Amino acid sequence: MAITAAQVKELRDITGAGMMDCKKALSETDGNIEKAIEYLRKKGLQKVEKKAGRQTSEGIIQSYIHPGSRLGVLVEINCETDFVARTEEFQRFAKDIAMHIAASKPLAIEREQISRELVDKELEIYRAQMREQGKPEQIIEKIITGKIDKYYQEVCLMEQNFVKDPDKTVKELLNEKISKLGENMAIRRFVRYQLGD
Repeated sequence: MAITAAQVKELRDITGAGMMDCKKALSETDGNIEKAIEYLRKKGLQKVEKKAGRQTSEGIIQSYIHPGSRLGVLVEINCETDFVARTEEFQRFAKDIAMHIAASKPLAIEREQISRELVDKELEIYRAQMREQGKPEQIIEKIITGKIDKYYQEVCLMEQNFVKDPDKTVKELLNEKISKLGENMAIRRFVRYQLGD
């Protein structure tokens, strides 16, 4: 099947991928745009995995102050080079992450950063709720596993659904940016301030 320039442009506009990558994706998927997007995402994730070990020592510290000045966020986002850190795409990503943190109140970036005491406390609450509902002990543990996963999705930045596009997680968004900008990136740390907290 012949791939037209219009199809390549459409796919490029949707994904931000290079012209040759878009043409190859369309060729591989017989011109099907949806399948081509999926193809590019899979290829992008492979590229992301290759970049994962590379050092990220450049980047920016982005701030966000919510209107009314009662809520503020500082977030450090790293990349490999100062060149990428100064790009509009990278800076827009940093602003979006700072706004997301303000809106979604994550406690940590990854699961491993949530304190064991906090997790144990949640587990105890879930167990008490299940016992109160009269659930059998063997079922309680299965239910709790699902509930603790849901808890992590609510409080871990990387697992939260991105506020501007709830169909993807923050981790998926980060991987897209790594693929698009061609450098390893990391959300290193953040602080969220709320007046009175």
